Amino acid sequence: MRDVLDALLKWWQADIPVGLATVTATWSSAPRQPGAAMVVGPDGEVVGSVSGGCVEGAVYELCREVIETGAARTARFGVSDDDAFEVGLTCGGTIELLIERVDRESFPQLPALARAIAESRPVALLTRIPTSQNPPVTSTSPAPSSLPDARQLLDLATSSAAPDSGPRTGLTTGSRDDAPGAANNSAAPREANTNVAPGNGRGPEPEASGRGDVHDAASISVAADNGRSAQATAGSWDDARGPVSADGARGSAPEDGSLGAGRHLLITPDGRDGSLGGDRIDDAATDDGRGLLAAGRTGVLHYGPSGERRGEGLSVLVASFAPPARMLVFGATDHAAATARIGSFLGYHVTVCDARPVFATARRFPSADEVVVDWPHRYLIAEVEAGRIDERTVLCVLTHDPKFDVPVLEVALRLPVAYVGAMGSRRTHDDRNKRLQEAGVADADLHRLASPVGLDLGARTPEETAVSIAAEIVALRWGGTGARLTATEGRIHGE
Repeated sequence: MRDVLDALLKWWQADIPVGLATVTATWSSAPRQPGAAMVVGPDGEVVGSVSGGCVEGAVYELCREVIETGAARTARFGVSDDDAFEVGLTCGGTIELLIERVDRESFPQLPALARAIAESRPVALLTRIPTSQNPPVTSTSPAPSSLPDARQLLDLATSSAAPDSGPRTGLTTGSRDDAPGAANNSAAPREANTNVAPGNGRGPEPEASGRGDVHDAASISVAADNGRSAQATAGSWDDARGPVSADGARGSAPEDGSLGAGRHLLITPDGRDGSLGGDRIDDAATDDGRGLLAAGRTGVLHYGPSGERRGEGLSVLVASFAPPARMLVFGATDHAAATARIGSFLGYHVTVCDARPVFATARRFPSADEVVVDWPHRYLIAEVEAGRIDERTVLCVLTHDPKFDVPVLEVALRLPVAYVGAMGSRRTHDDRNKRLQEAGVADADLHRLASPVGLDLGARTPEETAVSIAAEIVALRWGGTGARLTATEGRIHGE
């Protein structure tokens, strides 16, 4: 939703109702991820995209419809190979959407959401999804290990440290809202349904935990329908006027009140605003939503009709807006400058750190968000102690000097971060590993080190090397092989 938020807020402030379509789930090769959004405003103006241009025309009509009726609905688009070009979803796959009207009455929390995102504060928007006949599918993965005590790391590292109008298609694709991430470690991931799955996001079958079930795009396996038209799922809900049956007749809310007062709930690590329809569902979804926010994930939670943690019939979309994941680049070199540029392009908050003030200057690293003059290991320990390192963080050690490399890698390899890479030749790699072993780094931790750093692209220049580093980070994040797609068969994206 980030890429449509400015337009959404502008129309909200002008008291103009708009239609908002949000991707809630994807399967196979669908081009956008959950959380991607498209807004249809006054005079048919369109901002954003839910499929990279494939089905925007049909979604546009649905958005116009909900502006008029006020009744939120869901829709699914899918294709078979024979139908792909007829439908327009030529990339294949299936996407599921929530389509709703947004105005001051239905979404009073929008300005608070916009402020939190602008200030880089962790916040999640929970939206009730109209009743769907699709059964919930769950996926879990083991919880990441906790961060070690920063003081212990300091003692370990200092021992070897040296000195101190009408539908428009082909619209902007934007970026994934849940782009990888946790919210500054302010809320620890909670049990099974809040963990970040390794590789392609698939995990073992869930154990019974008594918590709301969560699924995300990478972990669902369903049969796609033929996608010839968007179909609203049964049981659409109009908050102002009650449930809508298939023939358009309206009914009354259930006696348990679970579908009452509103469809949006805004949560932060220590507060909330709004309601999904009752205290029970609000409490359960807040608890589970904070877990997703801590892991930086956008997904769907499933509950019983009145918010029971075990059950089906009530679904909630959790769109997490965590601060950007961090990339720490150690070493103020030409390779570091190129890596900082591509890290920023990928959406990371980039910090360049070097102990040499003559090289570590903002002028030399204009793409970096921060340039820090400090010993790399000392800076990393301070960031751990401050709670600013999490399981999304990537670390690139490009100093190519053992007096800098070894102390910071001693610390880095004991952290449950997403990636630790170090530059150097194979001779440098062997020498560095020997030094790290002598410093007490375990073999299991050494095996986490990406060294020599990057994928084998035949890179020569700093810019090409930065591309190879970025490619390795992306491949590890999503479980890619790094092989050429022309040499592979089957699905391009993991299920």
